[in-house]
Amino acid sequence: MPETGIRQTNGRGRKFDNILETIGDTPVIRINRLAPDHVTLYVKAEAFNPGGSVKDRLAVNIIEAAERAGTLTPGMTVVEGTSGNTGIGLAMVCAQKGYPLVITMHDGFSVERRRLMRMLGAKVVLTPKAEGAVGMMRKADALAEANGWFLAHQFETAANADIHETTTAREILADFEGERLDCLVTGYGTGGTVTGVARVLRKERPETKIVLAEPSNAQLLGSGDSQGRKEDGAPAHKHPAFEAHPIQGWTPDFIPYVLQEAIEQGFFDVLEPISGAEGIDWARKLANQEGIFCGISAGATFAAAIRQAEAAEPGSVILCMLPDTGERYLSTPLFDGIAEEMTDEEQAISASAGN
Repeated sequence: MPETGIRQTNGRGRKFDNILETIGDTPVIRINRLAPDHVTLYVKAEAFNPGGSVKDRLAVNIIEAAERAGTLTPGMTVVEGTSGNTGIGLAMVCAQKGYPLVITMHDGFSVERRRLMRMLGAKVVLTPKAEGAVGMMRKADALAEANGWFLAHQFETAANADIHETTTAREILADFEGERLDCLVTGYGTGGTVTGVARVLRKERPETKIVLAEPSNAQLLGSGDSQGRKEDGAPAHKHPAFEAHPIQGWTPDFIPYVLQEAIEQGFFDVLEPISGAEGIDWARKLANQEGIFCGISAGATFAAAIRQAEAAEPGSVILCMLPDTGERYLSTPLFDGIAEEMTDEEQAISASAGN
């Protein structure tokens, strides 16, 4: 018998037929050292998905919805433009299901993303950073048209928000059943998380305030300017309020069609602008003070949650979405100043025990 007080595990009580069955049911974790004393702050850690991000959810649903509709059949190649996390999720799904995958991504995103997708069997076609997200989406569209491939359309497809309505939102309801949930904080990339979750919370937890964060130097929603679109909902051009920002995965250079429902239906109550520096700072604090390793977009979302927490009424309960893990940011400013060799302090620690 184990010694009293030693942690024990009992297994999940089931076996999984494939890696895709492990997507979802991510944990809600209390923040202990960084949260203001007068509130309870939780994070929903999407890094626990098998591909390391919230985008695993939409990736599997895009593919399976297309299979059900008959628009994706065995042997077809899948193609999509992505900043990385959707591509990693699609690469995992396509590897398990046996579909060839081609990803288009502009060359300004971290090299770790390319290598992860290639490790999972995808081909990665790079486009110029100067052309932005619109450019990489145009390349994906052209490849699909030229080769008869299935275009995933993550920014336009109904399968995106739908999976958050049926999984993410339901998990949140179950985890807070019979308890307060005063505020949900999230950022947006495609807009699927806020749209899908808000569909449910507006009906079943209408007291929950929904806060949507975006980069302070690229306030597409905050500008009030609309997005020009093609007939299929894809962007016709870059949004005029866009500027380059370091929060990879957040806010492409257009307002996604998936997010349009949230805008028109009033699915968020507050827009919170967050700087890249804040995102990096809070991601580092989550790592070294809470042991939660996440990316810049997660740090930026957490920055917005901290603002809400500081201003909240005593006893408030806040949930913050953390979209991914930090390892795909090794070559980004998130790791600037993180030494590879021993620092002076570490040299001193080593010397304290002699040679």
